Amino acid sequence: MKKIALVVLSFTVCLQAQRPQQPVSPYPEQARSVVMSRYGVVATLQTLASQAGAMVLDRGGNAIDAAIAANAVLGVTEPLMNGIGGDLLAIVYDAKAKKLYALNSSGWAPKGLSLEVLKAKGITKPSNHSIHVVTVPGAVAGWDALHNKFGKLPLADLLAPAEYYAEEGVPVAERIAVSWNQGSRGFLESPGFKETFMPWGHPLKAGDIFQNKELAKSLRLVGEHGRDGFYKGPTAKALLDFSNSQGGTMVQADLEEFQPEWVEPISTTYHGWTVYEIPPTGQGIAALQMLNIMEQYPLSQYGHNSAKALHTMIEAKKLAYSDLPRYVGDMRFTDVPVKELLSKDLAMRRAKTIDDRAHCQVLPSELTAMLNAQGKDTTYLTVVDKDGNIISLIQSLYGSFGTGLVVPGTGMVLHNRGALFDFTPGHANSLAPRKRPQTTIIPAFMEKGDVKIGFGIMGGFNQAQAHAQFVSNLVDFGFNIQAAMEAPRFTKGTFDGCDVSIESRVPEDVRKQLIAWGHDVRVTEPISGSMGRGNAVMVDGNGIKFGASDPRGDGEAVPQSPPITFSKK
Repeated sequence: MKKIALVVLSFTVCLQAQRPQQPVSPYPEQARSVVMSRYGVVATLQTLASQAGAMVLDRGGNAIDAAIAANAVLGVTEPLMNGIGGDLLAIVYDAKAKKLYALNSSGWAPKGLSLEVLKAKGITKPSNHSIHVVTVPGAVAGWDALHNKFGKLPLADLLAPAEYYAEEGVPVAERIAVSWNQGSRGFLESPGFKETFMPWGHPLKAGDIFQNKELAKSLRLVGEHGRDGFYKGPTAKALLDFSNSQGGTMVQADLEEFQPEWVEPISTTYHGWTVYEIPPTGQGIAALQMLNIMEQYPLSQYGHNSAKALHTMIEAKKLAYSDLPRYVGDMRFTDVPVKELLSKDLAMRRAKTIDDRAHCQVLPSELTAMLNAQGKDTTYLTVVDKDGNIISLIQSLYGSFGTGLVVPGTGMVLHNRGALFDFTPGHANSLAPRKRPQTTIIPAFMEKGDVKIGFGIMGGFNQAQAHAQFVSNLVDFGFNIQAAMEAPRFTKGTFDGCDVSIESRVPEDVRKQLIAWGHDVRVTEPISGSMGRGNAVMVDGNGIKFGASDPRGDGEAVPQSPPITFSKK
């Protein structure tokens, strides 16, 4: 018996030695534990959406199926953030092929819209609520492209949970209720807005039941006909009729001819990890540039959220973001020097400009006019399935409730992504027919050996800087994915100036030192939505799947149910 016990003990010790120890977070205030499962995990910003994705995994769907289902539900539960009237971007990791795919399904401007057309109408820069900032919504085309390439279950089945919630109603979650109240104030006179999103004449409160039966019909058409259920037929006709009534230029060909673009992810290395983003038109390149600059400094020696580490990251943010307006645009229209912007040599030169003072001006002054766009109403989700496939997906209306323009009979509010165009000629991001505007929404992915992580944090121009902080938390400070998502963050929504917002959980003495170095520190609440809300999933190469969800949102990471057979008794 002693020999048997020794063999068992030896075998157990051997197994433990083979499995790498998951990092115990040095961040002492971690509020949530990492979700762990041998099966799949769905992490979204709304619990009902996470649950819907997990149900799809239970039915034999894969990560991509689950993401589509969860995203559709999010369009019902947080309609100010996302929906079929918005855009979509995604990164997919195919575990069997060990290959990454990236999809840009952000829509293009109508063929009949140009700077000259706007000038003829007496418009220099259209309002964020104008029909002229509505580009072709890309979300449904994105679902269709993802489903055709990777999906296993019928699209109608994937949209069934969202259709049910839209038809029967869903309780409004606590945090989203606050944003709903704030975001709806500017749309009281917008056609169809109050009827759809303020059915009782006032913004919905936490716990109120929200129904959108017209959206249920629109989703049903997509489930039955795929992309043709949106870009052709009744929904397309309603969209075009409404656009025309508002003076818009969109025509049927703009919808029918729009196609998402499969693109090669761009990447950089950060202390042995490879971090991936989607290439321009997105701001993901700024996250990679930030990391390149940060890598030149020993942040791990400075200490997590120390004054020196934060100062370095804030200054790296300004340097990286300064290149966005100058170089980033639709790569079908402009030559974006991606290789040069991501070079380590450039990062070394840029890093040398960081000293012990905050730099308030890092942009040419003539560019600042278009740089304070504050669209932040986006949803991010990520899924890992039992086979290790991962999808990192982001979907957005850009501004809160987008334009606020509701297409009659569809339950759909149109996004205002076109507000991010530069409305002066001659720039990388200047408006042109069939051109995509620069986009703030960016899904991300990182890997080192067998460890793969899908992650993202929404929030307008907060996103790239939040991505860099998340990566640093993991790589420089050894945080697990939940602690890396929860940890106090900073954000700087402007491109020039020395202003920076920091959560109050960052110690006061650190904030005072930053002020002494010239930073205009604005202190936010401890858990601030202004820092964006994110999710993450991870595989470790040993069969375990991990999930994390940001406490700044209403969501959670929900694991797939194991294949248990219950007695019929």
